[in-house]
Amino acid sequence: MKKNVGNTDRFLRVLIAIIIGVLYYTKVIEGTLAIVLLVVAGISILVSLTRFCPLYTVCGLSTCKKTDSE
Repeated sequence: MKKNVGNTDRFLRVLIAIIIGVLYYTKVIEGTLAIVLLVVAGISILVSLTRFCPLYTVCGLSTCKKTDSE
């Protein structure tokens, strides 16, 4: 898998996942919306850890900075 998620993108994904987690923990969001947002947060964390987003590949996007070796 080629990395296609940059540092800023990773930071924002983790930040949003943390916010969703806090909103769920404080019971600001509940029910179906909470479940959907928790799944989105989990996927965001997974993408941040692997630095690979399948949707970026399909769309031909990349937020990584290009290096000399690429």
